[in-house]
Amino acid sequence: MSKYILVTSGVCSSLGKGVATSAIGSLLESSGLKIAVMKCDPYINIDAGTISPYQHGEVYVTEDGAETDSDLGNYSRFTSVHLNNENLVTIGKVYNAVIQNERAGRYNGRTVQVIPHITDEIKRRILSMGSKTGADVVIVEIGGTVGDIESIPFLEVARQLSHELGRANCITVHLSLVPTIIGGELKTKPTQQSVKKLQETGIQPDILICRCERMVDEDMRKKIAMFCNVSVGAVFSSIDIDKSIYELPILFHEQGVDKKIFEKLALGNRQANIKPWKDFISKLNAPLRKIHIAMVGKKDYLDDCYKSVRESLFHAAVTSYNADIEIKKVDAETLEGMSDISGVFADIDAIVIPGNYGQRGFMGLLQTVRFARENKIPYLGIDLGMQLMAIETARSLLGWKDADSTEFMQNCEHAVISLPEEQSGSIATGIMKLGASNVRLAPESKLFEIMKKDVINERHRSKYTFDRKYTDDLKAKGLEISASSEDDGQTEAFEWKEHPWGIGVQFHPEFVSRPTNPHPLFVAFVGAALENCTSTRR
Repeated sequence: MSKYILVTSGVCSSLGKGVATSAIGSLLESSGLKIAVMKCDPYINIDAGTISPYQHGEVYVTEDGAETDSDLGNYSRFTSVHLNNENLVTIGKVYNAVIQNERAGRYNGRTVQVIPHITDEIKRRILSMGSKTGADVVIVEIGGTVGDIESIPFLEVARQLSHELGRANCITVHLSLVPTIIGGELKTKPTQQSVKKLQETGIQPDILICRCERMVDEDMRKKIAMFCNVSVGAVFSSIDIDKSIYELPILFHEQGVDKKIFEKLALGNRQANIKPWKDFISKLNAPLRKIHIAMVGKKDYLDDCYKSVRESLFHAAVTSYNADIEIKKVDAETLEGMSDISGVFADIDAIVIPGNYGQRGFMGLLQTVRFARENKIPYLGIDLGMQLMAIETARSLLGWKDADSTEFMQNCEHAVISLPEEQSGSIATGIMKLGASNVRLAPESKLFEIMKKDVINERHRSKYTFDRKYTDDLKAKGLEISASSEDDGQTEAFEWKEHPWGIGVQFHPEFVSRPTNPHPLFVAFVGAALENCTSTRR
């Protein structure tokens, strides 16, 4: 039978519960345990697909096409777990299932209530994760903050599981803020209140992780332990990280978080292997070179909007080249009123445009693509970033001033990007293409040279595609198709023929990149940036 770790948090949101969950998962996995990780989120949305990234970070797409919370991206980067739609449980998904059951008469006329029907459905999903995966340990991150009204059903389930499975099979790890006030003093009162709130729901935390600026000393640990009814040896610190979140498994291991979990769950005398993390951090702390990459996105975007792309660039720079990378955020809208954007990219070694939706900033993005092409700057376009290569070539080199995407301009003579059903002879439909599918690479392409395969399997999150009737027109101007989808024949990649490194892909390689195993496309892109830096800039 699987054992369970329930991760909760208090005081405020954004304490890093998802990263802490991932770090714990990494330590358990590296000790030889088979793990599963899942997120319980209190929002009523069925999934994260329609939530603005400004509110909830990027949408992370799993192999089976589930649009999930960004925390699943952390789970994926820290561990080797296979994630799918079942790894995200939203309260909207739960209510939807219960209502469908009620309409089908499965409750035999009983009044449908939060307890037991909603809580039973949540519990069923959590327990089935253990039975389906055969995991030794299932780590369940409970979203939201203790005390929030929307988190109550999940916390009730946590209480029930702790009681039903027993303390040797189910423990609670509580992450809480220990803030620093004026004068530099750490205050424990918020954590005390947070734990008391958790205790009011019937849950006694087994392990406390204090989110703070610096390590909590022994006297403060004793104080927290006394007021929170936990042992001193179960109070740990999650301090502000110097350079990278990938330091956290090392920090937790050095404090003995993993050993305490092994003890609490009666998992025997195990030893986590943190050498891969130490090697990664060693490279990070002693870079041999430095590059500057511009990431051009929507107005005033948050880092979490394109988190997987940022992390993938970081992985490639550190692991493959022992290089330091600085990513410059560029607001596409600020470029639209500029006649000369060269100053914005003066010290930039490469440019990336990640996936975007909506027309805002479109002209700024288009200017960026043209600048990268004309100035021979290494360029990587993902999703819309690829589609912009076709639109820019059509406008700048073919003279089709109205060339556009029907996402932005419904009635245009040269709709080089459109919905599949708008294209003559297309067998695809206009539904969103989600999840992993095969992509066939052109033999003579740079992409084939990078991937060293005829066929690759990549994840997608796209709806609009290139209209292949314009293939010959664009090819005549140096834009070539270098990959196509095996299932529907749609264009999957472009390359600038007369350019040192200019590639756009319809798929999303960032979803499968790992710190110690970066995606080859990002490795090649960062390599091109380093070459550009060495040969033409510094």
